[in-house]
Amino acid sequence: MIEPHRRARTRRWWVGGLLKGAVGLIFIFLALFPLAWMIIAGFKAKTEVLETPFQFFPEVWHWENYVRILSDSAFLRTLGWTLSGAVLFTALSLTVNSMAAYAFARLEFPFKKTLWVTVITTMFIPGMTILLTSFIVVTKLHMLDTLAVLVIPGAASAASIFFIRQFYLNIPRSLEEAAELDGCGAGRIFMRLFLPLSKAPFVVMGITAFLSYWNSYVWPIMVMATPEKFVLQQYLATFRSERTSELGILMAGSAMAAAPVIIMFLVFQKQIIGNIKMAGLK
Repeated sequence: MIEPHRRARTRRWWVGGLLKGAVGLIFIFLALFPLAWMIIAGFKAKTEVLETPFQFFPEVWHWENYVRILSDSAFLRTLGWTLSGAVLFTALSLTVNSMAAYAFARLEFPFKKTLWVTVITTMFIPGMTILLTSFIVVTKLHMLDTLAVLVIPGAASAASIFFIRQFYLNIPRSLEEAAELDGCGAGRIFMRLFLPLSKAPFVVMGITAFLSYWNSYVWPIMVMATPEKFVLQQYLATFRSERTSELGILMAGSAMAAAPVIIMFLVFQKQIIGNIKMAGLK
């Protein structure tokens, strides 16, 4: 009686494993198919990208599409400009948000609870609803068409402050008390204790900040007018409107624009997975 029961349980285990694997493969396919199509479309001729009936692979592989986009000085300039802005935005965002998170997590100051509620409330305000007022503010500050208008307005993030603050709240008080006994003030404790321990939340929030800048489109088209200062998404949109027949080159440019993001995820995948596990345990 025991042996048939074991066989039935083993059979159910195998069936369940196969079903989970099949569902996982379907999700992986749905997630990677658009990216794979974009990369392959970069090798297609002008008329093949939107050809009907649909054909995934090109009849002739046009490697010159990638060569032409990589030899385009305007594209390379835009890529470098956007990368520089994204790095600067990420660094500023981590600096501002980590300092605010430390203040809310460890320091005591007047109206702390009221300010914290105010900060958290901003998480529920859609960004699109404050675009006009933000535009008026940066216009009066004479920030239009500068790198500052792309970097400064969105650096402070309530979500990032909340995430990093929750991490800081879990740092043992005993470490902070030991630093105080050594004569460290709040600033030195933050620099020498909290920052070295902040790798985990910084990876997640840093990637989030980098992607928000890298993929930004609505705000840049409102505040940037000089073509030489366009960010990557602006450049690709302008390329599509002005050179509608060169869709193969456009797909190659889009694939090259996605490359830094893919590389970043491959480099930090262990830290990202570790943070997801940590969040799940908490």
